Amino acid sequence: MDAAAKALHVRHRAEAAAARLPPLLVHAERIAATVAQGVHGRRRVGQGETFWQFRRYEQGDTVQSIDWRQSAKTEYLFVRETEWEAAQSVWLWRDASPSMRYGSERALPEKAERADVLLLAMASLLVRGGERIALMDGARPASGRAALENLALKLTAQADGDVTDSLPPFMALPRHGQLVLFGDFLAPLEEIEARFRRFAAQGVKAYVMQVLDPAEETLPFRGRTRFEGLEDEGRVLVKRVEVVRADYHGRISGHIEGLRGLCRRIGWSYGLHRTDRSPESALLTAYMALSALLAR
Repeated sequence: MDAAAKALHVRHRAEAAAARLPPLLVHAERIAATVAQGVHGRRRVGQGETFWQFRRYEQGDTVQSIDWRQSAKTEYLFVRETEWEAAQSVWLWRDASPSMRYGSERALPEKAERADVLLLAMASLLVRGGERIALMDGARPASGRAALENLALKLTAQADGDVTDSLPPFMALPRHGQLVLFGDFLAPLEEIEARFRRFAAQGVKAYVMQVLDPAEETLPFRGRTRFEGLEDEGRVLVKRVEVVRADYHGRISGHIEGLRGLCRRIGWSYGLHRTDRSPESALLTAYMALSALLAR
């Protein structure tokens, strides 16, 4: 087989493999690839054998940590740092309840679609960084490409299920475990706090991304409007939306700030993403925040 034939054979195999992947994963990996170009990984100091960098000696460093050969080249003492090599486990969850099936305009994705894409893109970045990943379904965290594809298949299957709980299911996690949660988090704040604190009591750290449709923040409708709940809340007819808009803005802003404050009080990170904004920027923000949590 000549070089051209080999190249064609490889391409056909690649296309066949890609065809078996959920389209959602293909989209997510494109986003992850874009974000990966703007970050340098989550290399961090720790117990390992891989050299990372030299830095100036600081008070508190041990004599054994000094690299005498490097120090002999200058008038300063230098410490040799190695890279942390122990992979960490990250559990991922996204809200699949009916409220996530909302999209105010045809040009915008539903909240569920955006949450799925962001979760898979985050999983892709974590796998690239050598971490172990798992959905919050009882499965053991795993690493590598196979783990990512398995997660994508599970997520696709779950999308067709009948999920009613809009908060992550409680499960026992190892102390210092890591969570990444995507959802609209429009449940009552007291319910959210009760669930979050159960995880926090285990020593778990988390990044919480609240995914909202722009209409849920701005209430842009005018005149006589009928609102229908997606979770059997019934229908409400508002004769003039303009009359209630200011009160609505106050309530939604208060809810968002309440959620942000809750995360801050329990030592978690919080981010807000609207579906009319770039998923790449949301992913970069989430990934950098999670990096800071993992480095603690």
